[in-house]
Amino acid sequence: MRWRWIKREFSREWLACGGLEQPQPVSRRRERRRGVWQRRFWEHTIRDEADLEAHFDYIHYNPVKHGLVRRPRDWPWSSFHRWVRAGQYDINWGGDVIGIQLPGDAGE
Repeated sequence: MRWRWIKREFSREWLACGGLEQPQPVSRRRERRRGVWQRRFWEHTIRDEADLEAHFDYIHYNPVKHGLVRRPRDWPWSSFHRWVRAGQYDINWGGDVIGIQLPGDAGE
């Protein structure tokens, strides 16, 4: 209930301040859902350290998965760089292709 309230209040303020919303299909309008939040978005309580690490890995690998970059380190807006500096990730994490050197990797 708390998150529902937070999302509702944020959406109300966002739209009142001129924030944009995505087009709404009939199903969303019927359920009285606004086009502010990503569809199928849900909250998740982190269960333990392994779950936290899995979520960080997911977040940091997402730009690669979606074809925006070839390696997590290539996404300049990622918190990955902060975690590399903190010693939590190796700079080459998520960028190794088994036995294949990718174009542009020479000399880096």
